[in-house]
Amino acid sequence: MSHYQERLDQDLTSLREQVGRVGRAVQGAVRDSVHALLTGDGRLATKVVLGDLPINRTIRGIDRQCHAFVARHLPAAGPLRFVSSVLRLDVALERIGDYAVTIAKEALDLSAPPPAIAARDIEMLAEQAQRILGQSLRAFGEANAEQAEATKGMAAQVESTFYKVFSDLVGEAERDSRPVKDLFALLVIINRISRVSDQAKNICEETVFSATGQGKEPKRYRILFVDETNSSLSLLAEAQAREAFPNSGEFASAGWAPAAAAHPLTVEALGRAGLPERGLGPSPMPELDSELGRYHVIVNLQAGTPPPLAKRPFHTMIVAWDVGPHPDRLDPEAARERIDEALRRITDHTRELMQLLRGEGAD
Repeated sequence: MSHYQERLDQDLTSLREQVGRVGRAVQGAVRDSVHALLTGDGRLATKVVLGDLPINRTIRGIDRQCHAFVARHLPAAGPLRFVSSVLRLDVALERIGDYAVTIAKEALDLSAPPPAIAARDIEMLAEQAQRILGQSLRAFGEANAEQAEATKGMAAQVESTFYKVFSDLVGEAERDSRPVKDLFALLVIINRISRVSDQAKNICEETVFSATGQGKEPKRYRILFVDETNSSLSLLAEAQAREAFPNSGEFASAGWAPAAAAHPLTVEALGRAGLPERGLGPSPMPELDSELGRYHVIVNLQAGTPPPLAKRPFHTMIVAWDVGPHPDRLDPEAARERIDEALRRITDHTRELMQLLRGEGAD
């Protein structure tokens, strides 16, 4: 081994060890902040807040070490990918440390520890987030892209538990059992805990890039088109979006009072536009919050009539498009002309939406 290669390996090892140490410190901060919250341990919460200062100093030191590494070695390929990943990973770790500080500060301001039912779910949420964080840091330390990919898939557990805790807190608010200030603080806390898993996913992405050179795949957005019967306008939107943007999104449609079959003029319009009708047909709206919550955007095509949802899923946006009346409300000849116009409007709206979500390269 040449002197240069030996020095390169030493510097890489030093960086990896520093990342491991700060990663363990951040894990400890998250664990202690949640423990302080659940037990009402103010001294531990204060320790977490003050302990963030050395964590930040260490992260800044790693950043300087990365810049010195680039200047000293002018790295390429694997070493360059590793150093660039460490710089981005430092951002994720610093943010996780900030989440722990927020949890600890909010815990200090609570009038009492969380109510029992919420406490159990907060503990579960924190355990899931910490498990993902721990596995993501191990995968990075071992340059294990396969483990990183597997770990990303665990984030769905955290999202599901988040909704459960959110419902618990809404129930507490309806019973007026806790001060409003406490409930707002607990909402902030569960948001920060769930964000730990989001940052852990980012660490997994950096692991894959560092180990293989494979960048993060562009995000595919899940879109649900809805109206009352799901027999015409929403079906047109689903078919057009699937045809125009197969690589940018996953598209479905549904109705809150679905018809037995697609409207005949809709089938005709699909044929005229050269859009496939295979697999299309009226479907009922998803009933569970978790099912609706998997969609990034819900598009309502029934102007003036919002979908009858108990509440909007937390991470889902609902937008409304006015593309014209349902064919049933028009005489057949007028309906045939208006449905083609509706499809043109849907095409324009869909293009605007997907370019907003994915950029000009949406396809």
